[in-house]
Amino acid sequence: MDLTEFDYDLPEQAIAQRPAEPRDAARLLVDRGAEGVEHRTVADLPSLLRPGDVVVVNTTRVLPARLHLRKDTGGEVEVLLLERTPAGAWEALVRPSRRVKPGTVLGAGSDLAVRFGGAGSGDGTRLVELEVPDGADELAVLDRHGAVPLPPYITVPLDDPRRYQTVFADRPESVAAPTAGLHLTPQVLDGCRAAGVRVAPVELAVGLGTFRPMSAAKVEDHDMHAERYRVPIETVEACRRARATGGRVVAIGTTTVRALESAAVSGELAGRTELFIHRPWTWQMVDLLMTNFHLPRSSLLVLVDALVGPRWRELYATALASGYRFLSFGDAMLVARTTEQVS
Repeated sequence: MDLTEFDYDLPEQAIAQRPAEPRDAARLLVDRGAEGVEHRTVADLPSLLRPGDVVVVNTTRVLPARLHLRKDTGGEVEVLLLERTPAGAWEALVRPSRRVKPGTVLGAGSDLAVRFGGAGSGDGTRLVELEVPDGADELAVLDRHGAVPLPPYITVPLDDPRRYQTVFADRPESVAAPTAGLHLTPQVLDGCRAAGVRVAPVELAVGLGTFRPMSAAKVEDHDMHAERYRVPIETVEACRRARATGGRVVAIGTTTVRALESAAVSGELAGRTELFIHRPWTWQMVDLLMTNFHLPRSSLLVLVDALVGPRWRELYATALASGYRFLSFGDAMLVARTTEQVS
């Protein structure tokens, strides 16, 4: 497939700069297939599901992973922490990387210093070490000096950083939010449970694999950066039991999809995944997907295409014509896996 097949015009005014208030007031475009689409809100999700369904959410928390440092010369250096290595250092994106030599140490307050190493394992990444006082908790220090790394297309400061965390966020592992989950509230989740729907967790640490731009002319030539995932055995069993008894697995977000399908494909419940879902794809776990509207030419849009086929273009056109808000703080859609094999 040519990458150009996943291009579309995204007007700047359609990119949401602030999240919906309250969370579940976000609009939800529901794809009814031959019956056409329906315009609802995320608050309606429990009424759109059936007893026996399983809703699966990505419970990772966003790290305060962006550090703004200053050199003695006055130059600014930005560090975006991506993932801790087994040796204890961090893979990071550094800007401007070429002007920061290996061995450089820059401070961020009296209790944090960043030591810059050589090249990391990813494209353009560097290894950095965080130095904190003996006995200090590294994540607590990061909370004081780091910032939640909002996507570059969000240009309005976020009044409350908690709005870039899901209400079920747990272990701090990700450098971007699983954005579809941002719409869910305790009330929506309780409504799902009251409707006979189970809510189950997975983890996928959102990193370069999720937000790295696609550049290869052919979709199939895109290389995914590995990301950590974990799927509890209880979640796997709940999904299999639901599908065996007529229920459906409803993934909240593309990162949840990748965690579930990675476990199914590899047979491993935890590890690192480079899974790139594109058509044709034989779905093993996911039946429905609630997801935001994604950037053109992105691996996330390619995943949606693998689920619903080229119909995504009609759905996106409807959403734009109807004033839906796009990207991380935007609205969402609920779509079912096509019953036809898409090639």
